[in-house]
Amino acid sequence: MIALRPICLAAALAVSSFGASAQLLIGQTAGISGPVAASVNETIGGAKLVIDAVNAQGGINGEQIEVIRMDDGFDVKRAGENARVLIEDRKVLAFFMSRGTPHTQAIIPLLDKYGVALVGPSTGAMVLHKPLQKYVFNVRPTYQREAEKAVQHLTTVGMTRIAVVHVTDSFGADALEGAMTGFEKAKSKPAVVVPADRAKPDYAQIIPKITAADAQAVVWIGSGTAVIEGVRALRKAGSAAQVVTLSNNASGGFIKDLGKDGRGVIVTQVFPSARSIAQPMVAEAIGLAKAKGMTELSPAALEGFASAKVLVEALKRAGPKPTRARVVAALESISNFDLGGGMDVSYSPQDHSGLDFADLSIISDGKFRR
Repeated sequence: MIALRPICLAAALAVSSFGASAQLLIGQTAGISGPVAASVNETIGGAKLVIDAVNAQGGINGEQIEVIRMDDGFDVKRAGENARVLIEDRKVLAFFMSRGTPHTQAIIPLLDKYGVALVGPSTGAMVLHKPLQKYVFNVRPTYQREAEKAVQHLTTVGMTRIAVVHVTDSFGADALEGAMTGFEKAKSKPAVVVPADRAKPDYAQIIPKITAADAQAVVWIGSGTAVIEGVRALRKAGSAAQVVTLSNNASGGFIKDLGKDGRGVIVTQVFPSARSIAQPMVAEAIGLAKAKGMTELSPAALEGFASAKVLVEALKRAGPKPTRARVVAALESISNFDLGGGMDVSYSPQDHSGLDFADLSIISDGKFRR
């Protein structure tokens, strides 16, 4: 996986290596520390491959890109306050790769107020697609598509007793809707649906409900450590149920933290395999990674890479000395922008959805296998 340098949280703000020489200020608030830190830092690493390469070649129209990052610890309130600081005080040109559904919803009022585009939020929430959010430009596919595919796979291989665990926030409700669509299409119903508090999941209540339903599989909708601890509790209870979770957990850190309990866990994916060197976007990312002495990419890093490519394309189209409004207009002008290998992104004033791709991977020998 990408070996990321530790980010100095004491400094609160982490900037690109070009420091004060940068002229195109981009803001990001995300859980650099906390329960989703592993995948967030891997997405940052993937994005840096693109941005550092562009800056090394002179930037865009002679201007360097600087990403000002603030750590929100995956806390919704902090995400909103960070966004205020970045937009009002730091005067960022655009926003980039927020993490979390309620966290992104918390910053949308500021995007609307100041006309600031958000490129590539690291969440597949349908609420960011429909109804149209004027300043949100999605790159990755929706969680609903992923959850539906997860259920489709399980029912196709003959599983009839499928439990669903979902976090009790807007992300969980959104993905649950996709899972229920999968059940409806399969003319089936979940064995049990179990809510889980986002901050403090009560596994003493959750696990017995799964085992009482004699679940053959569990679609676990949650983030980072909450899912990891849930899988451990499930195995400790003696359940061998197949666990499926979504791409928000598609990081090397997730595999590492799961340890031996990760073997056989299925994780949905929204980009091609990070080892598919025949895929042009992946090949480009691997080439840039190798130039930095890195040998392998994670799915999370590939998401960051793809989102950064869209950001750079928008900044190029916005022209010299761009304004916030020109960046929005530039994004809405993007049509059939090929990230590589037919992974096309298109936007318009009526549609800010990005890619439409979903696949499955399984954890084996410490890696995601397709």
